[in-house]
Amino acid sequence: MAPGKTTDIGGEGERDAPSQWERDGVPEPSTSASSTLDVRSRASSDSGHAYGPIPVWLQESSKSFHWRWVPYRVRHFARAIVSWTRGPDPPQIQKITPFFPSVQEAPVRLIAKYFPQKIHKAGLLVLVLFFWLLTFSLVLHRSASAGNIKGYGKPQPIWCGASYWSGGNSCGLNGNRCRPFDNAYQAFRCPANCRSVHVTTPHAVGAEDINYRPFVIGGPAEDEIDHSSSEYFYRGDSFVCQAAIHAGVVSNQKGGCGVVKLSGSYSNFTSSKRNGIQSIPFDAPFPKSFTFVSGLSSSCIKDLRWPLLAVTVIFTTILSLCTASPLVFFPTVFTMLFFHVGLVSDPPTNTDYASLSSLIIGRFLPAAFVAAAFYRYSVKPQQQDLTAYIERTILWLGGAWIGSLNNYTFDFIPIQRLTPSDLRAQPGAPLALSIIVVSLLAIAIGQVWYLRLEGRLPKYLAIYGIFVTFLIVCVIIPTLNLRIHHYFLALLLLPGTRLQTRPSLLYQGILVGLFINGTARWGFDSILQTTNELRGPDGVLHSALPNITSIVPAVSSITFQWAMPPLALGYDGISTLVNDVERWRWYIGEGKPTKTFERQEEGVVEYFRFALMRGSGAADFTKAGVWEGDGVWRGGSDLGGEE
Repeated sequence: MAPGKTTDIGGEGERDAPSQWERDGVPEPSTSASSTLDVRSRASSDSGHAYGPIPVWLQESSKSFHWRWVPYRVRHFARAIVSWTRGPDPPQIQKITPFFPSVQEAPVRLIAKYFPQKIHKAGLLVLVLFFWLLTFSLVLHRSASAGNIKGYGKPQPIWCGASYWSGGNSCGLNGNRCRPFDNAYQAFRCPANCRSVHVTTPHAVGAEDINYRPFVIGGPAEDEIDHSSSEYFYRGDSFVCQAAIHAGVVSNQKGGCGVVKLSGSYSNFTSSKRNGIQSIPFDAPFPKSFTFVSGLSSSCIKDLRWPLLAVTVIFTTILSLCTASPLVFFPTVFTMLFFHVGLVSDPPTNTDYASLSSLIIGRFLPAAFVAAAFYRYSVKPQQQDLTAYIERTILWLGGAWIGSLNNYTFDFIPIQRLTPSDLRAQPGAPLALSIIVVSLLAIAIGQVWYLRLEGRLPKYLAIYGIFVTFLIVCVIIPTLNLRIHHYFLALLLLPGTRLQTRPSLLYQGILVGLFINGTARWGFDSILQTTNELRGPDGVLHSALPNITSIVPAVSSITFQWAMPPLALGYDGISTLVNDVERWRWYIGEGKPTKTFERQEEGVVEYFRFALMRGSGAADFTKAGVWEGDGVWRGGSDLGGEE
C-alpha cells in the first residue's frame, strides 16, 4: 500500500489519506496554476465556520460601481426603490372577474345567437343608431321651436347671462349706447339651468363689487313675496333669465318664455330670495329698469333637455349592455355623448340651432382624432376581453355621464377657474381645491400600486415625468399663464387608467366625460393664455387709479378736484360713474380738472367711482365713495374723505 493511501473497508478501493488541513477542518490551499480567487460567504452552510465579509466593491455590479461617489446606503436604497417599481415577476395582469357572469353576458350571448354574422351585428348597430338619431332629432326639433306669445310674436332665444346694460362705461355717457330705456317690449325664451350662471368678474352695484353669484338686482321685497303684484322692478343690468326665475316667470328646471317691459328710471331696488336666487339691493336711482308682463297667452315650448337626456341615456345603456367589442362601444358612445352635450345639456351661447350645429360639428372633428388616441392607449387595453358588461355600464358609462354633465354634477364645487386670483376671490375655493388634491393623490396611489403589479410602473413614471416637465416649462414661460381646462386634465390623467380594474373603469369614464364636456362646450382653448385673455372683457386691469385731490360735499351738491392724468402712461382723461352710470368725462385741455355734481333726487344716496381713460376706454374704477342724503361723504378705500 502506497504511503498516504488508505483502504476503504467497504471495498471501494484505495483513496487519498486525509491531509492535515482536512483533519483540522480548514480547506487545503490550492496548488494549481489557476489564478482564480475563491471567495466564500460569511458562513459556510456545510461546516458552520465563519469567514470574512465580501468586500463592497465585489458586491456591486460594474454599472453601479460607476456611482461609487454616492454613499453606499444611498445606492442600496435607490436599488431597492428601482427593484420595487419593477413589480413582481411574473407580472400580475389585472382582470375583472364579473359578478354573476351568466347574467352580465346574457345580452351579448343572445345577440350572438340570433345575429351570428358580423354583417347582421353591423345592421343591428345601424338600426339602433338610426332610432336614436331619429328620436333625438324629433325631440330636439320640438325643443328648438320657440312657440308663440299672443300679441308679442315668436320669443327670441337668449342665453342665461343676457342683459340690457353693460358694465363700466361701456354704455357711454348717460347710457346712450344702451337705449331705449322705456316703452319697449321683448318676447324672450330662456334655457334651463340658468340659476347656476354666476358673474366671474367684479360688477359694481353701489358700494359693493358683486362676484361669483347670480346677478339679479331688485325684485319684490321680502314682505311682498306672498302678495300678488303685476310689476316687480329689476335694474337694467340684471341677467334677464335669472330675474325671470326670481320673479317666477320661468322655471330653472325647464326654462320658459316671457315678455320683458322696459320701464325707464327706477329707484330703491329691494332684495329678496325667491326660487333659489338671492337678489341684490340698490338704494339709488338707475335710468333703466324692467318688469315682466303678466297674464300672457302663449304656446311656449320649454327646454326639453331632460326628455332628451332620457333618450340618450337609454340608447347608450343598450349599447353598453349589448356590445362586446370596445371598437364598437367607445366610438358610438363618445359620439352620442358629444352631440348631446354640445346641442342639449351644456351648449355654447349660440341663439339658433343652425349656427350651433355648425359649431359643434367643427369641434367634433378634432375631438374625434384625440378620442382615437384615447382608444388606442387607454380604452382598448382596459376593455379588451372584458365581459362584465353590467359593471361597465354602471362604472364606465355612469362615470362618463357624470363627467359630461359636470355643469350639474360638479356645480356644487365653488371653483370657476384654476387661477391664483380666482381661487383667492371665490369663497370656499381653497378648501375645495385642497379636498380635490387629496382625493386625486389617494386615487393616484391606488393606480400606482396596480401599475406596479402589472410591471408597467417604470414606463408610466417616465411618461408622467415628461408631463410634469412640460407643465413646469409652461409655468415659467414669461407673459403667459398656464390654465388647466377640462379637456387638458383628461389628457393628463387618462393614460393612467388603462388597467382593467373597477376603479379604473370609473375614473376613465369620468375623465372621458370631462373631455367631452370641455371640448363640446368650450372647444380646444389654449392652455397658455395672456393676462388679458384670462381677465376677460370685464375683468380687473390692475391699472393706475386717478388721484382725487379734493372733495367738497354739501347737501345738494358735491365738488371733486383731481390731479392731471399720467400722460407718460398714455392716460388723457377721467371718467366718472354716478350710481354705476357714466355721467361725466373730462380730457386734458378741456378746462380745469374739477367738477361739481348736483344731487339727482333730494335725500337719496349717490355713489361715485372714477377711472383714468385712454381715448374712450376706461381703466379700473376706484371703489365707490358714498354721498349720503344728508350731505355727508364717505370715501372708498382709494378715495379721499371721511371714512
